[in-house]
Amino acid sequence: MEPRWIKWARALQAISQTGLHFAENKYDLERYREIQEIAAEVFSDYGKIDKEVVKNLFARESGYATPKVDVRGVVFRNSQILLVREIADDNLWTLPGGWADVNESPSEAVVREVLEESGYETRAVKLLAVYDRAKHDHVPPYPYHIYKLFFLCEIIRGKAKPSGETSETGFFPEHDIPELSVSRVTPKQIGRFFAHNKHPEWPADFD
Repeated sequence: MEPRWIKWARALQAISQTGLHFAENKYDLERYREIQEIAAEVFSDYGKIDKEVVKNLFARESGYATPKVDVRGVVFRNSQILLVREIADDNLWTLPGGWADVNESPSEAVVREVLEESGYETRAVKLLAVYDRAKHDHVPPYPYHIYKLFFLCEIIRGKAKPSGETSETGFFPEHDIPELSVSRVTPKQIGRFFAHNKHPEWPADFD
């Protein structure tokens, strides 16, 4: 496992990079530059790397030029799929999930999201698909590039428990899927995951 200082410095860098992209007030910009300076010092001191080299590496990253990562949990029980109703935006149904956070692996992120949004503790057992959101029938379009990672997850324990982000949780058969939040998941993708469930030998899909 990585030393904790790497995660701390990486988190500080992520905060400063995002802040420098969005902040307009000169005092806020100054504070975010200070945070980036601290992150560079941590990497330099603990990693035994020249500080200017670290600062130059940080300077190459700005805004959201690289794709964001959205993770979704695909959970089956008795051949029915787990869906949650999102409170935000359209109040429609989707696979539990959301953005992966800094210092989380994709599987850690999806397990966290499933627990937070549905109440079920799970383990990620297989990557089912890596999709480029722009290549699928998601609406509305987003101003940044997104990769969507779908993981098959198995329930360990727990019970349905909507969160501050969801209002309902349920399992649905393939022929009775409720109206989906197509910003998050499409009917075609849901159908594909039912097919994966019937054919566990299939490899992961990707664009």
